[in-house]
Amino acid sequence: MDDKSTTSQQIYQSALHILEAEGPQAVSMRRVAKEAGITAMAIYHHFPSREALLDAVVQSEFEKLVEFFGRSNGKRSFEAAMIHIMDGYIDYALAHPRIFDYVFAAPRQGARRFPDDFRARKSPTLNLTFDVVSSWIKLGKLKRDDAWEISMELWALAHGYLALWRGGRFDLPEDEFRKLVHRSVRRLLYGLAR
Repeated sequence: MDDKSTTSQQIYQSALHILEAEGPQAVSMRRVAKEAGITAMAIYHHFPSREALLDAVVQSEFEKLVEFFGRSNGKRSFEAAMIHIMDGYIDYALAHPRIFDYVFAAPRQGARRFPDDFRARKSPTLNLTFDVVSSWIKLGKLKRDDAWEISMELWALAHGYLALWRGGRFDLPEDEFRKLVHRSVRRLLYGLAR
């Protein structure tokens, strides 16, 4: 690794540390440069703006989140596959709450928008859910419907629970919260009709 990439990595790690500890409002180029041990002007040789630095952090965090999902063993039922993906999302959100808030809940310039960005497969996270949903539709195990909309519904369910959890709306231990999300995913998958 050359000096430039080493410095870029130090800048990135400093920005990530500040973002995780204090949230996006605390990430300034001057503060990141100070934490990385470089001058405030030197940081611009690596990242042209605060937004470019935060975009690099967001992209890297999406990749880490996909790794959370990717820990899979063999073939799963549709229910098990969806719960596995939702558990990855929950794991990430609970391990990195401020980054989760910034990446998924805060308004951000350049954030992916439904439906066009998702249908163009620009979301590394929702792509995984879509791939499972669409494969089960093709197998005839789910009724024909818009696989992107179904994927977004499943994602929105988990995201809504996490937003409420982050807002302090549950008086449950983490394992009971997770079981609640699992039950809700099953209700969505199988419907509430008798």
